Amino acid sequence: MTRTRETPAAVLFDVDGTLMDTVPLHTVAWWEAFRQQGRTVAMSRIHRAIGMSSGHLLDALLGEDRPRDADGVVKAAHDALYAQYWSRLAPLDRAGDLLRACAGRGIRVVLASSASGPDADAMRKALDADDAIHAMTTADDVKAGKPAPDLVQRALEKSGSSAERAVFVGDAVWDAAAAGKAGVRCLGLLSGGGFSSEELRAAGAEAVYDSPADLLHRIDESAIGELAEAQGGI
Repeated sequence: MTRTRETPAAVLFDVDGTLMDTVPLHTVAWWEAFRQQGRTVAMSRIHRAIGMSSGHLLDALLGEDRPRDADGVVKAAHDALYAQYWSRLAPLDRAGDLLRACAGRGIRVVLASSASGPDADAMRKALDADDAIHAMTTADDVKAGKPAPDLVQRALEKSGSSAERAVFVGDAVWDAAAAGKAGVRCLGLLSGGGFSSEELRAAGAEAVYDSPADLLHRIDESAIGELAEAQGGI
């Protein structure tokens, strides 16, 4: 097959729940942050909202017609509570190996995280795969978070790739929605625990895998394998 060199191939990875085992930690942090403001929100609802930007999450859980004067306090409380876990953050099994497998096939790896600032830095440090990461984009780089396409589009820019030469990997319907709006193919993972295979597919994921380890095991028969073949990486 003729190698495609003009436009590099790229795999864009969500981080929370896709590469890092952090969704339950965010759930607990938001739950406690709400309680501190006298609001009771079921953890099951919070869990399914993780992956949205904080603004969209608050809209989904507290309603768009809520008084917004406490939003900053709630978010700050979440951030402070979640920061207590930074030194203990752990990647999902084989997550780093998955990134290295992509890079080893000549594909640029870009992290596309809804986290910001020190939170994003803590996850990247815990992931310990900088040797495979081409770039990272975070909430600090965009005006609108997922399910808006901005984060995916910014990750594409940093990769130097195009929508046709990229794949997005995420664990939430918000990831699939954002990828779809950006015209990027999406693979779903069940490792975040918030959504079923059927929900991810209905949101736009073309295939769903149990975990990073499962995707790594089947990488050459996946959309990532197709990118690598066209790139000449296998």
